[in-house]
Amino acid sequence: MSSRRAAWPLVAVFTAGYLASYLLPTIVGRLSVHLGLTPAQAGLVGSALLLSSASAGFTLAGRVERYGSRTPARVGLVLAAVGYGSAALAGSVPLVVASVMVGGFGSGAATAVAAAGIAAQRDPHRTSSLGLLTVSATAGALYLTIPHLGGGHRLPFAAIALVALLVWPATTRLNGPTAPEESASRITGRLPHRRSGLVLAGGMLVWSMAQNALWGVSSRIGVVQVGLSEVTVGAVFAAALGAGLLGVMGAGVLGARVGRAVPIGLGTVIIAGSIVVSSSARDLGSFATGEILWNTVYPVVLSYLIGLAASLDVRGRWAVLAGSASSVGVACGPLLGSVLSEEAGYPAMGLILGAATLLVAAPVTAVALHTGGRPLVPGSVRRRGGAPAALLAATTGSLSGAVPKLGSPEQAVTELRVRRRRLVRSAIRTAGPDGGPGQSNAYASTSDR
Repeated sequence: MSSRRAAWPLVAVFTAGYLASYLLPTIVGRLSVHLGLTPAQAGLVGSALLLSSASAGFTLAGRVERYGSRTPARVGLVLAAVGYGSAALAGSVPLVVASVMVGGFGSGAATAVAAAGIAAQRDPHRTSSLGLLTVSATAGALYLTIPHLGGGHRLPFAAIALVALLVWPATTRLNGPTAPEESASRITGRLPHRRSGLVLAGGMLVWSMAQNALWGVSSRIGVVQVGLSEVTVGAVFAAALGAGLLGVMGAGVLGARVGRAVPIGLGTVIIAGSIVVSSSARDLGSFATGEILWNTVYPVVLSYLIGLAASLDVRGRWAVLAGSASSVGVACGPLLGSVLSEEAGYPAMGLILGAATLLVAAPVTAVALHTGGRPLVPGSVRRRGGAPAALLAATTGSLSGAVPKLGSPEQAVTELRVRRRRLVRSAIRTAGPDGGPGQSNAYASTSDR
């Protein structure tokens, strides 16, 4: 089955892979409370989980096409179910750490498969938006449910394992491995847009580190600094993730109308401000405002970053590599947030993270301005892309439209289908510079079908 026809299975696998990072605040908080870990130690366990997830992405980068999507996705989901399920049953810290690393590797494998498949979609931004929409909704529902059920550290891990099992049937709709000769011919090839891809990957690493440093300690900010109960903090997180749903839907509607640079640049600036507001909160209103604003804009920017990485390489290699670099940043986030909050306090931590977010906004936005790879809208082409981009649009079932004129940055390309090759050859032989009958026949043979 073509990956272009398998959007909803990719969204399901994406949800299972991303869910652990979305539930990180409650995981870190419950490990600290119920296993007797210090905040820094609990953050280190969260970092180990996410670092294992990143290692899976680096391992599978460029290999999903060879193995197909189905087998790596199934292996990842099995590892996630076994790892997180074992963590839910374990009562000692070493067993929990070992189990979450196994589960994290499974989450990373599922995410890598989804990233590669999203890059091959006709509209990567739309598919990534649907994935973020689904994982935000799932995490929001869990944040409303988990605080009322207790269960210590076991319940969040059990929930992630259950989602992995529920997603398993969707893997039957993913494509299998390609033939050896076809795989060898397609896998060889230079990685395009190397400079832009490296800048984007490095920027996403720092960007994700700053985001997850706050996200990893947000629960403790609400409980310790603001003085809220776990139920109230869970309700704030659910409301914030609900606002994130609206943000992702807005990003899907906005699409390519303003390009990628404006949402990425402006959104990152808003995120930096909301980080400062949330980390310095002293009451419910300011804490909720910062968290809701942050979670509204964060998935919007992330969807455009994922779409930008996917656009740099149709085979999804930059999507997987940039996503894995982002996972490394995500992995370092909980430990960084825990250390900064313990050494400098939550408000100072927020200022440091906000400044880092602002600094990384410039190079990432520059990548979006310099090259967009494949455009957001299927069938469109940029002047910078030239003939290869036009050929790509024509060979992937693009929308019809006019050939771009000079000064028009992005317009659709018309796909031409010629059925009668003999007629075209004879028309070309008889066509002359004086615009005789042969030339008219050549035009008719290509434009009237």
